[in-house]
Amino acid sequence: MLKNNLSKIMGEKRIKIYELEKLSGISRSTLTRLYYNKTGTISFNTIDKLCNALECNSQELLEHIPG
Repeated sequence: MLKNNLSKIMGEKRIKIYELEKLSGISRSTLTRLYYNKTGTISFNTIDKLCNALECNSQELLEHIPG
């Protein structure tokens, strides 16, 4: 299982969804779905944009939980 840590990272960096929208170029609706874990898929392009905007790596953004 993959755990999405977007809300955790945004909280630590004190970044709001509208700010991340401007930094990343990702639509507000996509960010909201990711923030609230309401999506089952995420593209490599979106992961790349999030990592660049949040200055993190993919392992921080998506965590693998065995089982």
